[in-house]
Amino acid sequence: MEFYEVLHKRCSVREYEDRPVEDEKLRKVLEAGRIAPSASNKQDWKFVVVQNPETIAKLTEFCEQPWIAQVPVMIAVVGLNGRIMFCEVPAAPVDCSIAIDHMTLAAVEEGLGTCWIGHFKQSECRKLLGIPEDSRIIQMLTLGYPKGEPAKAKSRKDFDEVVCFEKFSL
Repeated sequence: MEFYEVLHKRCSVREYEDRPVEDEKLRKVLEAGRIAPSASNKQDWKFVVVQNPETIAKLTEFCEQPWIAQVPVMIAVVGLNGRIMFCEVPAAPVDCSIAIDHMTLAAVEEGLGTCWIGHFKQSECRKLLGIPEDSRIIQMLTLGYPKGEPAKAKSRKDFDEVVCFEKFSL
């Protein structure tokens, strides 16, 4: 698949086939996250891979989204520090988001689907997964084989609505 085709095929998947993700494909997706760029190349992240159905059931409860119960894999992407970059932006959300995006695109290449999960109870999920108090789950990612046909691509704003040259403009 060509790169731009991967970009256009990526979509949020909320229905998955009842089949496991092969270890080789899972590792390719995780490797894509591992090699993602990060501020000062610190790579201050951990990817907590959850495949146990009982743990996924608890995460489903903490995410308040019943459809998550069917996913074969959940990945909690954890930021390990509260470092602020020189530009006054926290590093962990930026770094982890880049890693997650790399994983979502690798998943498409492997015939898998994903969905970013940002609605979850932080403290309960951290406790369940054994994540230390000084670290934060930045996002979670579902992973599996999409059930049925992929959704049509959502509409996006026109180029000129989101791009300005030289100076900000509305």
